[in-house]
Amino acid sequence: MSKKKILLNGVDGNFGSKAAEVLLKKWPHESLIFTAPTERGLKKFKDYGIETRVADFNDEKGLVNAFEGADTIILISMPFVGPRRRAAHTRAIDAAKKAGVRKIVYTSIVGAGDPSIDTYEVNDHIFTEKYIKDSGLHYLFMRDNQYAEAMVSNYINAYTNTDNILANNMGDGKMAYISRDDCAIAAAYAAMSDWEDRVVDVNGYEPLTIAEYIDIANKVTGHNVKYVEISDEEQYKFFDSIGVPRTTEEMWAQTATNFPFCSDGMVTFGRAIRLNQMATFTDDFYQLTGQKPKSVKEIFEHMEEHLIGSRTSTDK
Repeated sequence: MSKKKILLNGVDGNFGSKAAEVLLKKWPHESLIFTAPTERGLKKFKDYGIETRVADFNDEKGLVNAFEGADTIILISMPFVGPRRRAAHTRAIDAAKKAGVRKIVYTSIVGAGDPSIDTYEVNDHIFTEKYIKDSGLHYLFMRDNQYAEAMVSNYINAYTNTDNILANNMGDGKMAYISRDDCAIAAAYAAMSDWEDRVVDVNGYEPLTIAEYIDIANKVTGHNVKYVEISDEEQYKFFDSIGVPRTTEEMWAQTATNFPFCSDGMVTFGRAIRLNQMATFTDDFYQLTGQKPKSVKEIFEHMEEHLIGSRTSTDK
C-alpha cells in the first residue's frame, strides 16, 4: 500500500536540507516530492531519484502546479519579515488548497499563541496560523523556539570581537533554546505522523536565561564570556551601528548575506523573551520523535556544527 505523498519546500536551505535528510531515511522515496525556488537547488535530489519541482513563492499559479498530488506539505516560513512574508505565505496556502493538499505542516514560532504579544516577527506567524485555519486545511503548527545556533554565533562573536561581553535586551527571561536541526527533524516527523489540527511546541532540553546559557557555554569551551543586559533602545543603536536594517522591506537582498535578520525583529523578540512571553516548555518534541532534543551543553560540545549559516532564500 502506497503512503501519503509528502512535499517538502525549500530543500536547498539549511532547515529544508536537514528535513530532507530525515525524510530520505524514513519515508518511501516514491512518496516524496522536494521543491526549491530554482532547478539548481534540486540537482542532488534528482540524483537520488526523488520527484523534484520548482516552487516560486511569487507565482501562485506555478505553486498550484508544484503542489499537485501532495497530501501533506511542509511549509517552511520565509526568512524575510513583514508584508512580503505574509504575501508569500498567503500565496502558498491558497495554492495548496487549490492543488487539493489535505494538510500543512507550518514552521511557526514560540509565542504565537500569546494574545498579548506584540513582536515584529511573531506577528507574521500569528497571521499565517490564522490564515491556515481559515482556509479549512488540516494543519500542524510547529512553534519552534529560538535556534540555539543564533546564540552560538553571538557567543563566538563575544569572545573574538567584543572583549568577552555578550550584550542584549533579553534580561532574565527564559527560553528553551533548540537546535535548528532538531526543529527540522520535528517538521519531518510531523509530516509523517497522523497528528493534525494541533500546535506542537518544539522546544529544547531545558528553559534557560541567556546568562545561564552563557554559563553552560563557558564551562564547555573554557572561555569567560559575561552577559550584560541592555535596553531596547541600546539594542537598536547597536544594530544600527553594524548596518543591520530595521526591517526587511528595504535593502534586504544586499544586507542579508551578512545579517540574515532585521533589528525590528530581533529587538522585539528579545523584549518578548525578557517578558517571559517565550518561556513555553513541553515534551512535545519527545512525544513526536521519540528522542530528546540536544541540550545546550551538547550543542557547545560540537559548536562548529551549530553555527547559524548563511541566508539561502532567493527572494529579491
